[in-house]
Amino acid sequence: MKYSVAIFVASITIGFTGITVMAQETDSVVSPAVVEENVDEATPEETINTAAERGTDEIVETANAVREGDFSHILPLLIKYGVPVISSLLILIVAYFFGKFLARVGSAPVKKRVDQTLGQFVSKSIFYAVMIFAVLGILGKFGISVASFAAVLASAGFAIGLAFQGTLGNFSSGVLLLVFRPFKTGDVINAAGITAKVVEIDLFHTVFDTFDNRRIIVPNGSIASGTIENITHHSERRVDVAVGVSYDAGIEKTRETLTAAAESLKEHLVEGEGRGYQIVLGDLGDSSVNWTVRFWTQAEDFWPVKQALTEAVKNNLDEANIGIPFPQMDVHLFKEVASSE
Repeated sequence: MKYSVAIFVASITIGFTGITVMAQETDSVVSPAVVEENVDEATPEETINTAAERGTDEIVETANAVREGDFSHILPLLIKYGVPVISSLLILIVAYFFGKFLARVGSAPVKKRVDQTLGQFVSKSIFYAVMIFAVLGILGKFGISVASFAAVLASAGFAIGLAFQGTLGNFSSGVLLLVFRPFKTGDVINAAGITAKVVEIDLFHTVFDTFDNRRIIVPNGSIASGTIENITHHSERRVDVAVGVSYDAGIEKTRETLTAAAESLKEHLVEGEGRGYQIVLGDLGDSSVNWTVRFWTQAEDFWPVKQALTEAVKNNLDEANIGIPFPQMDVHLFKEVASSE
């Protein structure tokens, strides 16, 4: 921790030193241009072109003087242009390391307590924000209007937004999925028409693996715009086995038989209020009396328990000689005999 604080303090100190040096140099270099050419009213392109022309002229004059044996113009030229450039590079280097440090510190709680993917997004956002502010500060110190650049960036961003509205829609949906977290990596969900396990949540798409080992990549917009069913969100699930028995079977005998089937899997049962198992008499169907065996178990045991419970229900009904009817159709054929004249 003490080394992190030392790096932070050193970065701030070097950064302010570079800004101070560059401000002093730009006051002596850029201010006359502002007075003579009214740069405040010029566009960024005009300001850059004017500065480039002036710098080119001075370099040509210095080169001509050097060819004639006059080296007195080299040092002033280096001081005039070298110090601001070196200061700018120093600020960018400090901003780079400071952005990395701030991104690491700011994203660590998110990665630890929320989600790894969301933490990476926060880390990149912090880093690029620091770098953008550093570049804008350097441009402002050189007398380039940052407001004009902001207007250009805004118009460019509007045009890019129209061109990539589908991609930006997936991006915004990805941010919502990472912030509100309706599911996380490793969950099995039903969304966008598929049921699969979540492998990776990116800003633009989500990667799934199906149960038959197929890799599916779905845009986040398709997921966020529909209903999301998180199948493995809870640690406990209820297994429902529906069965229809013959009308000839007695109600109490059927209930005892189905209860015995549920009791045979009691080692997988989750007890508690609203849990356990229930034998429910549903309705009287067209050809059967319909029952449902409800059995609460751990989510990771859902499919094995469902299969085992279905098997136990069938075996117990067979042992009790209780039939499971199936739809039947009686077909009656009539032969029409033509009457003779």
